[in-house]
Amino acid sequence: MKKVYLTAQLPAVATEKLRQADLAVESYTGDGLISHKELLEKTGTADFLITTLSTQVDQEIIDAAPDLKLIANFGAGFNNIDTAYATSKKIPVTNTPKVSTNSVAEVTMGLILALSHRIVEGDRQMRQSGFPGWAPLYFLGHEIAGKRLGIVGLGDIGSEIARKARGLGMKVSYYKPHQLSDPEERSLGVSYQSFDELIKTSDYISINAPLTSENHHQFNQNVFKQMKNTAALINIGRGPIVDEEALLAALKTGEIVAAALDVYEHEPKFNPAFAGLKNVILTPHIGNATVEARDAMANIVADNVILVSEGRSPKFVVNNK
Repeated sequence: MKKVYLTAQLPAVATEKLRQADLAVESYTGDGLISHKELLEKTGTADFLITTLSTQVDQEIIDAAPDLKLIANFGAGFNNIDTAYATSKKIPVTNTPKVSTNSVAEVTMGLILALSHRIVEGDRQMRQSGFPGWAPLYFLGHEIAGKRLGIVGLGDIGSEIARKARGLGMKVSYYKPHQLSDPEERSLGVSYQSFDELIKTSDYISINAPLTSENHHQFNQNVFKQMKNTAALINIGRGPIVDEEALLAALKTGEIVAAALDVYEHEPKFNPAFAGLKNVILTPHIGNATVEARDAMANIVADNVILVSEGRSPKFVVNNK
């Protein structure tokens, strides 16, 4: 019987499908992330590996699994996998695109609203000191209607954020390496700006780009100095796109007014200095943490394992076999 190893417990739909396909399923059940040492041991006899995006699958892991036929990443990103080495070994690597689009877009808009209306800050005050009474100038925030949202990375998620933001009355600009066609821009109601223009004119900036060698620390000290001092940054894309030390300094000195982070530069670790700032919202990478999105992701990874086990080609391959 062919063996599937899961680096984390997945929604039941995945394990049920795999077992119904007469595959042996073993899953890591410990606290936190699986260690590199344990992953080495467990993948040694695996035919298929389903891994989460927080687990590194490097050359050593791939070499430890001589029978490995597929690496299925439970997530849209795949920076955690040495795809070049997997390609050299003729091992397909797959991801789970598109199905988490709506969830991530909803969380992004939730963070924008929470920042602008100081919702998390208000909740914290109620729990700590209570409500002193309504007053005309008490606890003022800002409406987002009429404000400009700049989206860095206009893929599926960025496009859905644009739709939702437009529905709430925001003006939406975007930056990506390749500009959309005029009909595409008009259908989304967005306008293209260069990166330099976007950071200078946006009231809110949402990072939704994949991590590349070119955009590592794209948001650095120089960028924060160019942003409006009333602007807020939302990072729900990839942590290393932001230089977190520079962001901390910008928040403390008032170069920008606020930030909301769902991903972190050294995830799952994060800089505890952020926790001491009132103008920051911190969430534990919950962008696609919905039953609907995770079940859809589980279906994709299970289906891909089954396809390969039957000698067929998997879907959503991110490397050349």
